[in-house]
Amino acid sequence: MTRYALPPPPQPSVAVQDSDLRFAVRRIFCVGRNYADHVREMGNDPGKSRPVFFTKPADALVPDGAVIDYPPATADFHHEAELIVAIGVGGSDIAADAALHHIWGYGAGNDLTRRDLQARAKESRSPWDMAKGFDHSAVCGPLRPSSGADHPVNGRIRLTVNDAVRQQADIAQMIWTVPQLIAELSVLVTLAPGDLIFTGTPAGVGPLARGDVCRVEIDRVGSVTTTIR
Repeated sequence: MTRYALPPPPQPSVAVQDSDLRFAVRRIFCVGRNYADHVREMGNDPGKSRPVFFTKPADALVPDGAVIDYPPATADFHHEAELIVAIGVGGSDIAADAALHHIWGYGAGNDLTRRDLQARAKESRSPWDMAKGFDHSAVCGPLRPSSGADHPVNGRIRLTVNDAVRQQADIAQMIWTVPQLIAELSVLVTLAPGDLIFTGTPAGVGPLARGDVCRVEIDRVGSVTTTIR
């Protein structure tokens, strides 16, 4: 029997819709610059864009209905509504036309961001880790299992803050489709069951304040609500 110097940390996991099962999470990958309007609002050219991948720690997960603290070391804390893909079958060098077979399900997510830290990192050409991968930065609603041809290729994605719409688009507007993202990412790393992919956010990202209630909804996928303490 393996003996540890300290107790092993708990296994990060996400709820499954209409079930008492949990989806054990291994890694969290995120995609930047995947909606043209958001690329433009961040001062970049979507015509020159390729998928930008970064990561968050699995223990940064925040479940539906959670109340989280306003994070430290920022005065510009932003929301980013995203479609989340859950990987059920691993692999490397996955062809785009085979990628859907690797998907376990989908969820609604919010890629919380310390925007001022990200801006400083960009200016100094430094990593984004502390802007993106901080505590409680990966909001993920209950996952909806996929089956057969049941994969969302379009549908409204919407984010509200205190019931006011901040972001609204269609997931069909993604520059890189879900199969293309899986194919691109699987060239860089070997994907494994339990990996989550946050697929990018549309235009309209903006600040969250203490007391705000933020909700992300995606047609035929699900929703997730977060309150900022």
